[in-house]
Amino acid sequence: MDTIDADEAMANVGRALALGRAGDRSAARDALTELWDRVGDTGDALHRCTIAHHLADLQESVADEVTWDRRALAAVADLSDERVQRHHASLQVRALLPSLHLNLADGYRRAGDVARARHHLTIAAPLAAELPDDGYGTMIRDAIARVTGLLDTGSREPLAAP
Repeated sequence: MDTIDADEAMANVGRALALGRAGDRSAARDALTELWDRVGDTGDALHRCTIAHHLADLQESVADEVTWDRRALAAVADLSDERVQRHHASLQVRALLPSLHLNLADGYRRAGDVARARHHLTIAAPLAAELPDDGYGTMIRDAIARVTGLLDTGSREPLAAP
C-alpha cells in the first residue's frame, strides 16, 4: 500500500469519474480499483468511502455492486465530521448515510433480496428527511420513493434516472 496525499486521492477520483462520464466505464473502474489498492482497506476513511461508492456504480454485476456499496457504508464508521469537513466545510457524515443506504437498498432489490432492501430503505428514509430542501436532498428522497415503488411491484430492473 502506498501513502497517498488527500488532495491527490480526491483528484484521482475526479479524473476516474470523468472517464466514466465520457463513456469509458472500464477505464474508470480500473483507475478507481488501482486507487483503492493504493489507499488500502485501512486507509483514509473518506477515500475508502468515496472510492467504494463510485466503484459500486461501475460494476458489471449486482453482486459486485453490493460488495462495493457495503464497503462504502463500512468506511463511514471510521469517518468523522472533522475529516469530511477538511475536504469540504459543509459536509457532515450523517448527510452521506441516506445515499449509502439507498444504494444498498437498490442493489439488494435488484438482487432479489427484498428483506435487506427494505431494511436499508427504512434506515435511508428518515435520514433523507433530515437533508436540506435542496437539489441533493430532493434527489435522494425522490430516489428512495422510486426504489420503494419498484420494490413494491417486485421489479428487479435498474433504477432509471429521473
